[in-house]
This record gives sequence, C-alpha cells and structure tokens, in this order.
Amino acid sequence: MDSEQIHAKIERLVEQEQSLRSAGPGESAETHAEQLRNISEQLDQCWDLLRQRRARIDAGENPDTAEVRPVGEVEGYRQ
Repeated sequence: MDSEQIHAKIERLVEQEQSLRSAGPGESAETHAEQLRNISEQLDQCWDLLRQRRARIDAGENPDTAEVRPVGEVEGYRQ
C-alpha cells in the first residue's frame, strides 16, 4: 500500500468514525463501542505505517518495505 492509498484509507475510516459518533441510538452501545474501537485501532495502524514509510524515505530506504504492525504493538506506543 502506498502513501496515497494509506491516506485514502485514513479518510474513509475518519468518515466512518464521524458517522458512528453522530448516529443516534439504534445499535446497542456495546456494538457501537466495538466498532469505534476497531476503527481507532485501524487508524493507529495506518498512521504508524505512514510514519514507517516516511522514516524509510528519510533514511534513503525503500518505503515499500514498511509493514502494518500488530494492533497490540501499535497501541502500546507512548505518545
């Protein structure tokens, strides 16, 4: 996945997140929370992948060697 594809995926995920947050009651709160958590995890993975690609470019390496890291690893980063 190249940087443009990653940005497009981030935009789709943000739209989904906004839609879920603005949606009225309908689904159970548990389902709603699970969907938001899943989107948040995917967003974190996408941003991490972009950072990896940029770091590889800055280091003169091939950005296509960057890989999506597991949620547990990405979620454990300190901000």
